[in-house]
Amino acid sequence: MSGTEIPAEPHIVIVGGGAGGLELAVKLGRSLGRKKRARITLVDRSRTHLWKPLLHQVAAGTLDSHADELEYLALARRHGFGFRLGEVLGLDRETKQLQLAPVRSAEGEELLPASILDYDTLVLAVGSKSNDFGTPGAREHCILLDSPEAALLFHRRLIDASIRASITPPRPGEGRLTVAIIGGGATGVELAAELHMTARIMASYGIENIHPERDLKITILDAAPRLLPQLPERVSSAVTRELRKLDIDVHTNEKVVEVTPAGVKMGSGKFIPSSLTVWAAGIKAPDFLTQLGLQTNRANQILVERNLQTVDDPAIFALGDCAACPIDDSGMGFVPPRAQAAHQQALTLSRSLGRVLAGKPALPFDYRDRGSLVSLGEYSTVGSLMGGIARGSLFIEGLFAKWMYWSLHKQHQVVINGGFRTWLSTWVEAIDRIRNPRIKLH
Repeated sequence: MSGTEIPAEPHIVIVGGGAGGLELAVKLGRSLGRKKRARITLVDRSRTHLWKPLLHQVAAGTLDSHADELEYLALARRHGFGFRLGEVLGLDRETKQLQLAPVRSAEGEELLPASILDYDTLVLAVGSKSNDFGTPGAREHCILLDSPEAALLFHRRLIDASIRASITPPRPGEGRLTVAIIGGGATGVELAAELHMTARIMASYGIENIHPERDLKITILDAAPRLLPQLPERVSSAVTRELRKLDIDVHTNEKVVEVTPAGVKMGSGKFIPSSLTVWAAGIKAPDFLTQLGLQTNRANQILVERNLQTVDDPAIFALGDCAACPIDDSGMGFVPPRAQAAHQQALTLSRSLGRVLAGKPALPFDYRDRGSLVSLGEYSTVGSLMGGIARGSLFIEGLFAKWMYWSLHKQHQVVINGGFRTWLSTWVEAIDRIRNPRIKLH
């Protein structure tokens, strides 16, 4: 770019308002947008932002999504960037134009026609979605827990199933309400613990005959040898032990071969009955990325250099789950698809794009693994810390781990809303916990 003429106010378009994309928009809006050094536009198919690690709480009803959602239009006005409601339909790299699909209402009415959005620099931050690996029946009979809409759908079905189960005669050895969770990663594990807590609270609110230890049957299924295979074995063992204390069944080394309306068929021949089935195994980037003329891998992730520029076009960057970024110069691995990686990449790219506008090269991204935490609701939190106070890896659990997990969400809120607004919202959350039911009952 140093050999080309830079527009007076170049247009930086960010597609995807997840954790990384929104943090980048906020930072660029403050550093470039307000100073008229660049025009920043965030594009997203939704009107609000919800931190993705909270989806299991929305699904279980322990978090009201509307109370935690952030309005993109309000954030754009506050932080100096623009917001465009829309979904990418295509990309013309020669003319540097994004093709946006028509925007329709819930009733199907066209609100905005198909349109073209010009850019000088494009950042793709569209995250990931569940990967069902083509398993027969998965799309038809599972809820893929990768969006607020899916989490709300699961919660409505959970309440309906609980009411139905309250008048269903029990069968020997089976629960009245059975939930199968396919996937033993963080989402599946956290959802299982949260659901156990939800059933106990529902019983206290008068949904009779549902006893969490007797009538609710939760099963986690995973093809890997253990739960949380990407985390240290000590964390996995501690989580498995806590889940079994809650009478949650754990089946590892079990590949799902088919999902039916009645339950889940395993490669070993086992059949797990299920009133509700959730797919939380595996991720891939959205399919449309493979149609943009950019190189992608088998998981639809866009191939990028260490400075997050795509290997095909220096005017296009990608970050977060949708980017396959080398973890170092050895070419031996890639940055893992975690929220902390998206946060770090947004920070690096917010600095890089200012340099690029000045004709300087983009900064290389250096990933720093800070460890991982897994929340088991009010029962426990387990994880490991790396760097900072920990030399190597430090195993933590209990109240300290729970506080660390809570602080991750607050750090995200501080980046988006600033310290004072986050402090105010934290007090509002505390008041709401006293004023409202402990779970959402509708």
